[in-house]
Amino acid sequence: MNLFRMAGDLSHVISILVLILSIRVSQNAMGISMKTQELYLIVFLTRYLDLFTTFYSLYNSCMKVLYISSTAYILYMVRFTEPFKSTYEASHDSFLHLQFAVAPCAVVALVGGLWGGFEDFSIMEVFWSFSLYLEALAIVPQLIVLQRYREVENLTGHYVFFLGAYRLLYICNWVYRSYHEENYHHNYVVYACGILQTVLYVDFFYYYIKSKYRGGKFALPT
Repeated sequence: MNLFRMAGDLSHVISILVLILSIRVSQNAMGISMKTQELYLIVFLTRYLDLFTTFYSLYNSCMKVLYISSTAYILYMVRFTEPFKSTYEASHDSFLHLQFAVAPCAVVALVGGLWGGFEDFSIMEVFWSFSLYLEALAIVPQLIVLQRYREVENLTGHYVFFLGAYRLLYICNWVYRSYHEENYHHNYVVYACGILQTVLYVDFFYYYIKSKYRGGKFALPT
């Protein structure tokens, strides 16, 4: 465990807490994409199947349970409870995530899993690869929603910023480990997915930092 990994995990947890706070304080779900939350829940459920098979550490297990439970709570809160349910605007959250994110990622993961033949096929590896591909695209519905609203509430902007910072810090973690861990195993699929995910945030980061520097309202261009 190094500083970049710890900072990345902390940033991820903060992003989730900020999102819950944003919904609770404003008492509405305007500007929030439930499709992004659904994608993240699928990511966590498929990536952390080893919760039932392998114990790494108490920290590792607690973080996995936290990600799954908190994301499920956000979905339940907005989908099924008032006043959040009535304020969620599904018309803005229109990205076809099952068709253009889940299905393609599942096909690529399955093809990759079968690449070496049935003898080396591992369903756990397929789920893990699928979660990597899907996480790279999970933020897309949320970015589309913010683009449609244009003016972004502070807490919602903080949520996306910390989520992007988490991924950027994990890239730093990989670089650090490659230089300081003698037996570190490079995984270029992980690198590619992480870089793609970070690139998706670049435009958001630019306008977020620009708005904080100028002290004005945070608004995205059309």
